Amino acid sequence: MHNHAQSLLVHFHRAEEIKAASLAYPSHTLRPDQLLILELLLNRALYPLTGYLGRADFESVLASMRLTDGRIMPWPISLDVPARLGNALAPGDCLALRDAEGFMLAVLTVSETWAAEPHVEAQALFGLADPATHPGASAYLATTQAVRVAGEVTGLALPPHADFVELRLDPTTLQALFAQRGWRSVLACPTAGIPLLAHQAAMQQAAAAVGARVLLAHPAGEAMTGGAAHFAGVRCAEHFAASFPKSSAQLALLPVPQPGAGPRQALFEAVIHANLGASHTLVAPDQHDPRDAAGQLLYPLGAAQALVAAHQNETGVVMVAAKPMVYVEEKAQFAPQDAVIPGETVRQLDAGELTRRLQFDLEVPAWYALPEIVAEMRTIFPPRAKQGFTLFMTGLSGAGKSTLAKILYVIFMERRSRPVTLLDGDIVRRHLSSELTFSKEHRNLNIARIGFVASEITKNGGIAICAPIAPYASARRVARGLVSPHGGFVEIHMATPLAVCEQRDRKGLYAKARAGLVKDVTGIDDPYEVPEQAELTLDTTALSPGEAAQEVLLYLEAQGYLG
Repeated sequence: MHNHAQSLLVHFHRAEEIKAASLAYPSHTLRPDQLLILELLLNRALYPLTGYLGRADFESVLASMRLTDGRIMPWPISLDVPARLGNALAPGDCLALRDAEGFMLAVLTVSETWAAEPHVEAQALFGLADPATHPGASAYLATTQAVRVAGEVTGLALPPHADFVELRLDPTTLQALFAQRGWRSVLACPTAGIPLLAHQAAMQQAAAAVGARVLLAHPAGEAMTGGAAHFAGVRCAEHFAASFPKSSAQLALLPVPQPGAGPRQALFEAVIHANLGASHTLVAPDQHDPRDAAGQLLYPLGAAQALVAAHQNETGVVMVAAKPMVYVEEKAQFAPQDAVIPGETVRQLDAGELTRRLQFDLEVPAWYALPEIVAEMRTIFPPRAKQGFTLFMTGLSGAGKSTLAKILYVIFMERRSRPVTLLDGDIVRRHLSSELTFSKEHRNLNIARIGFVASEITKNGGIAICAPIAPYASARRVARGLVSPHGGFVEIHMATPLAVCEQRDRKGLYAKARAGLVKDVTGIDDPYEVPEQAELTLDTTALSPGEAAQEVLLYLEAQGYLG
């Protein structure tokens, strides 16, 4: 086991001196992912690092997963900042690192700065020619800022957490705990996602094979960022830990980012696990592989296991392969898939099937997951009939969006099954976006605002009925992305042709546009990008408003949203 120097945090007397001196320092507010990395740096889970990498080390890690001195470090621990701030920094300057509330956590003494190259970096880190195909790589490209800053870090305080404080155990605490219990061998088992009984069987089988106790390493960020899913995830991990035999497992929440970078991320976690005091690390054949849109693996099966095993002498943590486990009915227990005897009845469910059963309020077998975990999942993923949802109508002015929205509003209000909010285009423009113009940038911002409000309504179990023109596919995608994690998102394309909309022209908008009196009118001098994957397409040329409303209700009933 590693026995490292204490954390990078200074004594509180010294912290007060630094705070007094810091009034003149420029500041950088850390993103959620940057807060995770800073916490790992400050508590020494990233030993031997004592700050953010310089350019030579950064590029060496990208190319070879090693520092320039040859030591293993799979992830380039670096700080990216906006151009205006980064370009104003010089070697020797001090930069205050703050959380979202403005609380100063650390001071970075700048050693060098250079321009970030997000695309080149993402290709190397995720091992993909086109990073846009990978959700973690896409997020990396979207969030990485213009300038990288290197230098030593002086810590004043760890990022504060108000939730599950007793589970946020740093390396020093964990090593003391293992020593106190006499745990000589410890198998670190990552527990991202929903922990199932097959996972427990794999962990116990692996721990028994190497004579180790189990450290359940649960990745957990900041409560406000993760929302309800964060709390449910930790509670599931607590139920899971409690189901292990007494004194054989320890749960710890770790601030480890989850970019889904496959083998490289598995090796990065192995380095962290060694610094936590683990002797072994459990690696699945498809560890940290988020799969593509079609459900295909992005990394070769078993590559993560091979990479961690190849470097175990350097990391100091032994790779243990997680064996896929299946439930054998005749034995009423799990067994390794490769140990099943011909003729035995094997039961398996994938994560997609679990999601389906939760959505439609169907039974989840007792052998598949702990009842406490299923109950927790049912609160966070209620059946569709109890979920909030958003109806997002898009189409030209005069296509019938507002008329349909009002009819649906009345129908849902009469049913009284959920609270209902109408976010019609004109209403939103008046109350939420009065200062915005009709430029593309402002139109996108308007739709993002609608998406945010709709996501809050959906999250709280309500129905949001949105009826903006929403001419651009990119803005509609943003709205879907905001709402979908919290409930249903039903895009309704009001596909009424321009000629019919012009005939109706209730607001006189098209007549003014044709006469050149107004600019940027969708369908005339501004494009409308037709939705390619709308859940419903309605043309009100031949449909009455009442008939259109029935089409929406039939769809919602078929999808299980209306009980």
